[in-house]
Amino acid sequence: MRRRNFGWVGLVLALAFGLFFGRASATGSSNGKAAAATAGAGENGGATGSHTAGSARSVGGGDSVLMHHKSLSRAGLYVQPVLTKAAVMASFNKDPHFNAVLGPREAVYAQPLFVDGGGRRRDLLIVATEANDVFGLDGASGARIWKTNLGMPVPLAMMPCGNINPYGVTGTPVIDLASRTLFVDGMTTPNGGVTKRHLIFALSIDDGSIKKGWPVDVGARVTSGGTAFRNAPQSQRGALAVVDGTLYVPYGGLYGDCDDYHGWLVAVSISDPKKVQAWATAASAGGAWAPGGVASDGTNLYLTTGNTRTSGTWGGGEGLLRFTPGASFATPAYWAPRNWMALDNGDLDIGGSGAVLFDLSGATPSQLAIALGKDGYAYLLDRNRLGGVSDPVAVAHVASDSIINAAAVYTTASATYVAFRGRGIMCTAGTSGDLTTIKILPGSPPTIAGSWCAAGGGGSPMVTTSDGHADAIVWTLGAGDNNALNAFDGDTGAPIAYPGKAVSIPGMRPLNTPIAARGRIYVPADGAIVAFKSP
Repeated sequence: MRRRNFGWVGLVLALAFGLFFGRASATGSSNGKAAAATAGAGENGGATGSHTAGSARSVGGGDSVLMHHKSLSRAGLYVQPVLTKAAVMASFNKDPHFNAVLGPREAVYAQPLFVDGGGRRRDLLIVATEANDVFGLDGASGARIWKTNLGMPVPLAMMPCGNINPYGVTGTPVIDLASRTLFVDGMTTPNGGVTKRHLIFALSIDDGSIKKGWPVDVGARVTSGGTAFRNAPQSQRGALAVVDGTLYVPYGGLYGDCDDYHGWLVAVSISDPKKVQAWATAASAGGAWAPGGVASDGTNLYLTTGNTRTSGTWGGGEGLLRFTPGASFATPAYWAPRNWMALDNGDLDIGGSGAVLFDLSGATPSQLAIALGKDGYAYLLDRNRLGGVSDPVAVAHVASDSIINAAAVYTTASATYVAFRGRGIMCTAGTSGDLTTIKILPGSPPTIAGSWCAAGGGGSPMVTTSDGHADAIVWTLGAGDNNALNAFDGDTGAPIAYPGKAVSIPGMRPLNTPIAARGRIYVPADGAIVAFKSP
């Protein structure tokens, strides 16, 4: 199918439509801490019977990928009309015209982003690395358009613990298309690692220049109650989000759980970066480190947290929290399981995957969130009534190992599925490999059922469909496994053999995810980005 290009007229109409339908009202209430409703932005990514949340307003930009997993719901669903199963099996291969070389020291943990040029500008692929380099690449050829260095990254030897060397940009940045600005957190040092700073930058996506008033020095500007932000033990792994003119940046701890860190959510006005709000877990630890970062359903913000260090009083960890922008930002509504203390003691973070939001027609409740934990359980929640420490809407033991990745949600004519990295124990088809799907069945209440499993590799899954539900293909990166881009039938789990399947892509990171745009799939790896497409 020929790619449709509506040019600048379509872009203007899309933005106008988004502004007109800019607000959605909240429904329901919470039995946890009270939270009022304000609107956010998002993208519809579902099909008849179910859709991903955050669809109150389109983010515009044609085929742009402006944030982690494409939308604020974090569903990881990409509509690509040319990527039918038949077309992929017949001709999908490495793009010989795309060559994006970053450099030998450019480790890529963050998901790439893509800006659709709309016919007036060239398509732009943006990649951030642990060397604190941010690249603007031509989306068709991979040629470098600009490169910006955010400052020296911190060597692992100068960190209190961890497993990334060096520490630079780890969390996926976000783009505000209206202002043509990329927001990104980089860990930097002016003196070889003695002094460590988390700096939040705003870059022009047109030339990579740092915008006036930025960066924001998080350690110098951020406190929550009596808790100060300490740079050294904090990581910035979770994806950033922009909702209604405010940038949201989550923070967790380092690999090894060392030193006195907290789970943080920092809010910065993108028009006035001097305006900063922050929330931190009351207890030590409780990091918000999941790759999916901050999610939004078009009304509120959702964040999962890990284990805390507490003697018996719940302190913000092992839960899913709902934040309302504005005055009540610092008092989020929350849900935590009744066994949160046992999860704390076992280092079994519920925050291993981050929340994914979706609506399911025929279900009561129908506006849902799902969180997956290091305990191997899936927790299905009513995102409007979180309920404090309580039972979830549904819960199931779905994996025999820890679930640490960014999950995806998609709907076909058959069912609504959740796909994630984990060794499934409810598999109805395929072998119990490291890619698992479960079904969310409508009802009162909705329930969790088994589905297909496969050997998919170490990456976080994403899904393409040709129209929102047909031709569903689940894509994963065989990071640390077969070094390939793997594809599976979204309904059956059957492996899809495509012509480029044998292409080896060394240097892929275990938690990373590819993206889809303009009929291509872009695969991030250390030192390079590889693109696949049909001729």
